[in-house]
Amino acid sequence: MPNSSEESPATLDTGSIVRRKRDGHVLTGAEIAHIARGAADDSIDDAQLSAFLMGTFLRGMDSAEVQALTQAMRNSGVQLDLRRPADGSAPHPTVDKHSTGGVGDKTSFLVAPIAAAAGLRVPMLSGRALGHTGGTLDKLETIPGYRTTLSPAEIRMVLDQAGCSIVGQSADIVPADRRLYALRDHIGAVESPYLICASIMSKKLAAGLDALVLDVKTGSGAFLPDPAVSRFLARLMVEIGEASGTRTAAVLTDMSQPLGRFSGNSVEILEALALLRGERNRNSDDLRELSLLLAGWMLFLAGVSGTAQEGRARAESLLADGSALRRFEQMVALQGGNLAALDHKPAQQRVLHASRSGFVFSMDTTSIGWAVQGLGAGRTQLGEPVSAHAGIELHAKLGGQIRAGDPLCTLFADDANRFPVPESMIADAIVIADAPPRPIPLVHEVLTRDSLTQTPSLQD
Repeated sequence: MPNSSEESPATLDTGSIVRRKRDGHVLTGAEIAHIARGAADDSIDDAQLSAFLMGTFLRGMDSAEVQALTQAMRNSGVQLDLRRPADGSAPHPTVDKHSTGGVGDKTSFLVAPIAAAAGLRVPMLSGRALGHTGGTLDKLETIPGYRTTLSPAEIRMVLDQAGCSIVGQSADIVPADRRLYALRDHIGAVESPYLICASIMSKKLAAGLDALVLDVKTGSGAFLPDPAVSRFLARLMVEIGEASGTRTAAVLTDMSQPLGRFSGNSVEILEALALLRGERNRNSDDLRELSLLLAGWMLFLAGVSGTAQEGRARAESLLADGSALRRFEQMVALQGGNLAALDHKPAQQRVLHASRSGFVFSMDTTSIGWAVQGLGAGRTQLGEPVSAHAGIELHAKLGGQIRAGDPLCTLFADDANRFPVPESMIADAIVIADAPPRPIPLVHEVLTRDSLTQTPSLQD
């Protein structure tokens, strides 16, 4: 097999690369770089890129291939260095958090302003709805005027003043991922740990981070519900982050039920705002606790707290004293948003009632996610608009006791014709039993560079 130094773009043939991956061969760095380059500059068509993605989905990659794909995607566009303020003053640690996707996952709206309030810079490049999970950008765009597309100079300006900026990747940042990300969703190749790793890490490394905390979901609502596969993905990402000079930790967290009280678009922003304002609801306690834990790891890896536990305690104080809320409000205003105009006024609501008495025993969270998307919160086609007001409110969480006829879930939509299928899906997804389930921990495990040698791969 020729090595990458012996190959030039002129000698590489896309069709043969696709066939080699289809047949289970290990690709060279040059072959992988050719695919990433072709995705970025449109020199490879959708059909061939889709074939490469499906081949990877079915055949997998070794660690060198994942590293090569991540670096090639990162190098496909502009790379940022946002550590130093525009006035040339001393650089600040730059840190980010990324979730592998979940239902009701809105921790970004809490951890970014908390970390900013601790003196860190948080340039958060986020995405839109993918599969059964919601999109951070779709949620933020329910704030009237909020801009999710900023130039690097504008991002730096927001960071200088607010400390955090949540935006989408611009056309010149990791362009290869932008195209591959959309095709993965279109062809059903989302649930690949190799492609998920390269997609996430290429964007994060392009942002020039000092530290990165990864929230890797496992359970019925995760892209990778098998804990062994989730752990494998976490290990891959920690390895790649640390090898690139970015302090990285992966927190394996539970997604056996939607996170928090609401799932949708505007409802998730409003739930996060309530927590930032110090308001509490027991159905939001898991969201609050996970946000504090993730923020604690961000503070620790960035060097402003001695331990993750100390970081969590400081995060809670910054939440309690209103510092995090002020940072969020500053960020929204600087990016053109008007929080005062944010509302949740769906044209239609429907309440789903419990069919029997007992305890909420289990949830098929993926089905609930698809139901939320079916209400209008997500897309069936690339570029399709989403409803700001579509979503659900859960009135009971796992282990909660409920009586027949009690409200189980409220559905929100712009059109009542959307209700029947999602209502049926949610009714089938939530199981009520005579006894409560065994409690499931919110956090299963934390992987760092120190624990990598003790974490088995899928092949072990």
